[in-house]
Amino acid sequence: MKRPSKVLTATVMTGAFLAGGTALADAQGWWRPGPKDVRVMLPEGQSNPAIAGGVATGGEVALYQSSGLGPSPLNPGAPAGTPEYYTDPSLTEGAEGVTVTEAQALVVLRNIKANLETAGVTPADVITMKCYLMKPPGAGVADYAGWNRAYRQYFANVDLKSLEVVPVPMGASAPKPPLLANKSRPARATMEVASLAVPGWLVEVEVTAAYRKR
Repeated sequence: MKRPSKVLTATVMTGAFLAGGTALADAQGWWRPGPKDVRVMLPEGQSNPAIAGGVATGGEVALYQSSGLGPSPLNPGAPAGTPEYYTDPSLTEGAEGVTVTEAQALVVLRNIKANLETAGVTPADVITMKCYLMKPPGAGVADYAGWNRAYRQYFANVDLKSLEVVPVPMGASAPKPPLLANKSRPARATMEVASLAVPGWLVEVEVTAAYRKR
């Protein structure tokens, strides 16, 4: 069954996506973007969805594509090469029940932020994202829940109707203001993989961002 969708229209000038749009009756109802437009398709009736259903860019929109980025080794108290070695205790200080995948993802997303800013864009300009997860040692599957909690710390944490910042949980702790307030909802794919390039990595992320119109 095809789900109804809402179109969210924005230009690259805004640097973020604004609420609004038109309900779609069929695929032809979602018109082609103008040369310098970015158009994001969001689920119908949701003011705080996690991801977009899709995104379209006009032919004159300048894009930045990051490489796949993983976590940095910032926990000297953990043995080298272990998943815990690629976490930053300062990011999770005071939080309870934070998984190692979640802790790594927080580092990765902070690295993504720095990478984007070096290129002249920000997390607010991200329009697509791919995340690759490995299952933690001893686990049966990848930790999608931990990844999604970390994701909400940097993306999709501003209500699109009220424009209020939405508190998000870290681990099992009570929700608090996110590490970065950002209303961008990328079109996103998350998948489990058998291995990543660096022993100990559980998370690798790549993004595409749209430069703002000048």
